[in-house]
Amino acid sequence: MTSGFAPADWLVVGGYLLVLVAFGWFSRRGAPQDARDYFLGGNQMSLWVVAVSVLATTQSAATFLGGPDQGFRGSFSYVAANLGAVIGAVFVAHVLIPKFYAMRATTVYELLGLRFGPTAMRAAGGFYLIGRVFASGARLYLAAIAVSMILYSNIAPASIIAGSFVMMMLGFVITFMGGIRSVIWSDLLQFVIYTASALTVTYFLLTRIPLDFAGITAALENAPGGQDKTQFFNLAWDFSDPFALISILTGLVLLNIGNFGMDQDTTQRLLTCENQRKGARALIVSSIAAVPVIFVFVLIGQLLHIFYERPDLMAGAAGSGVTADFAGEQITVFMRFILDEIPTGIKGLVTVGVIAASVSTINSGLNSMSSVIVQDFYRPWRESTGHPGERHYVQAGRVSMGLVGIALFGMSVLCFYWQRYTDMPLLEFALSVMVFAYSGLLGVFFTAVFTRRGSSRSAVAALLTGFFVTVLQQSYVVDTFGLPAAWKSTAFSWQLCIGTAAAFAVCMLGKTNTDSAAEVGSNR
Repeated sequence: MTSGFAPADWLVVGGYLLVLVAFGWFSRRGAPQDARDYFLGGNQMSLWVVAVSVLATTQSAATFLGGPDQGFRGSFSYVAANLGAVIGAVFVAHVLIPKFYAMRATTVYELLGLRFGPTAMRAAGGFYLIGRVFASGARLYLAAIAVSMILYSNIAPASIIAGSFVMMMLGFVITFMGGIRSVIWSDLLQFVIYTASALTVTYFLLTRIPLDFAGITAALENAPGGQDKTQFFNLAWDFSDPFALISILTGLVLLNIGNFGMDQDTTQRLLTCENQRKGARALIVSSIAAVPVIFVFVLIGQLLHIFYERPDLMAGAAGSGVTADFAGEQITVFMRFILDEIPTGIKGLVTVGVIAASVSTINSGLNSMSSVIVQDFYRPWRESTGHPGERHYVQAGRVSMGLVGIALFGMSVLCFYWQRYTDMPLLEFALSVMVFAYSGLLGVFFTAVFTRRGSSRSAVAALLTGFFVTVLQQSYVVDTFGLPAAWKSTAFSWQLCIGTAAAFAVCMLGKTNTDSAAEVGSNR
């Protein structure tokens, strides 16, 4: 397979990179003077810009590549999964965001510091860092797939490593310049580009498929094997399908509560608004606006199914069958279509969309992890020996971004082998790695907010419990230790439910200071 990139395509990609760097440089004007300004933009960011930034971050390369992959393999059930996102957003908007603003928190884990003490706060921050390295590393890996196919026309290990390095450096340069302001404003640019790219691909596919709307619908309703690919809700009690309705209303609600309210990567943006009302509105607007965006990406996958898998309907107008000669590279079906079928010039634009979706995730991860490292770990230690001034913490944030970038790069390489071992679809893989940190965080936060139980020790024990209960359910651990094979078929959404329940039970074993419990609960 060759990339077929023409000079015009490279010109489009080069122009995007120049605009991206210029965007980062422009946002550097009025350089941040203190850590709060660097990490929270001085609480002056627009509600609508923040909403778009949250949307861009939560979509990322996982949606750009994983959404079409999901549609190609299955149905529209992932679109319906956004019901869990809306429910989770409403919960976070009304329960957690008011508490964070009342505390004037820079990181969400300060709430646990108030409730259980600094040890629990740092432990939660540490588990967030581990989980975010997993999650952002997985997304960097997805981005590397696209870059690898563009530059090398394959997804060999060496190519993935090179692609990961290129994308990590792009995200680092943008974030380093202006902190969260650079991240949020560049997210707006990335969102416009990758949405326009998706709509362009959809239009082009519709012009290539010789069917009208009714014909496309009929083809999807009667897919090979008796599959109805137009299905939105899987009503079966299927514990292996993370997008079945029962899973959406349980595990995916928990996943989104963790993502919106306990993951500094997302919540940090919500804390840049002027007040809690605007932060809450930005979150709800973002979760609702995500539905049509995700629908477009899944629709692309459905159309790719017709294009590649239904020669009886394409009348010789399709590209070569994807399963016949793709040699194990089915995960890149969308990128194959971009590189082999999209016309010159437009191909460059759509490729830029893939890169834009990826950069949005990488730079947000760098900034959010840096804020936790500096605010929850480095600042308390440094101030115990003196007060160096706020500019010192801005520079510390930039240094920590470099360290985080190295960690993400290493994780992305590991994800190449991890995903191959599990043989998970891209989207499920990207979502499943978030469970490792969220299980413990959800159990501890629920204890802190809704009960008067828990202590510093039980909070730390709960975080460890959530992590290791999740580890025990992974395929490679099940195979290595000869655990029940049924554990491997449990969807990541149910793994999250099990891990959260275990962590909550462990955290409840401790007894906390009743004054601190009352202080946290008073904002409810």
